[in-house]
Amino acid sequence: MPDMQRPTLGSASFGLVMGTLAGAALLLLAAPTLVVLVTSFTDGYSLKFPPPSYSLRWYASLIDAWQLQDAALVSLKLGAVVTAVSVVLGTAAALAIGRSRRAWARGLDALFMSPLVLPALAFGLASLVFFSTAGVELSFLTLAVGHIVVSVPYVLRTTLASLAQLDPALLESSESLGAGRLYTFRRVTLPTIRNGIGAGAFIAFMSSFDNIPVSLFMADARNEVLPIRMWQILENSLDVRAAAVSGVLIAVTVLAMVVMERVAGLSRQLR
Repeated sequence: MPDMQRPTLGSASFGLVMGTLAGAALLLLAAPTLVVLVTSFTDGYSLKFPPPSYSLRWYASLIDAWQLQDAALVSLKLGAVVTAVSVVLGTAAALAIGRSRRAWARGLDALFMSPLVLPALAFGLASLVFFSTAGVELSFLTLAVGHIVVSVPYVLRTTLASLAQLDPALLESSESLGAGRLYTFRRVTLPTIRNGIGAGAFIAFMSSFDNIPVSLFMADARNEVLPIRMWQILENSLDVRAAAVSGVLIAVTVLAMVVMERVAGLSRQLR
């Protein structure tokens, strides 16, 4: 009996320790977000936690904050362009890499994933130096190119994960029945990998919308994105509207994650 109790006690201790560590890590990750969310409801004129009183005045003030609205529109436009291009490039790359076991496929996979290995600030600076050396002026196009490079890997990875679940026998059966490659892709491959594409598109959009390092180096005065605008507000005046914008972004992000989980099974595609 004592020998049987020792493993049980050890397992319980291990579970308790790991559960405590996981809870502490979750608290550290969620605490800053909760602090910002609570602070956004302050009735005061400064960022103070806990707020002296609560109000929705700063959320209402966003209606007249045209600079923040313009920056948000630029970020949304940029995110839409980046997501569309990243889906096309990432899906095409996944189809090429996933069906090949040759060395060039592994090298291509590493090349696509390399932007995520580099520090974000280093990549942004390198992009700026590259375009400056090539004589290309900063514009919305250069900003989009920089974001696309760091967003394609997300679509590639989730699409490869979905493509691994595709039974090769289905492709062989479609080919043996006389179906062309385009028809096979549309009726066999795409229904299998569409959830992975959707998950990758969602992550690519969020990555682009929230990307500060690349935007910091690649954006010009005419294409100021929302994160950079919020950073300037906090750096210069500590305007409480920055917390209100953060509250809106938190709510929209959580809602989008719930929708993507129901539609595309986001958590399953990231495993």
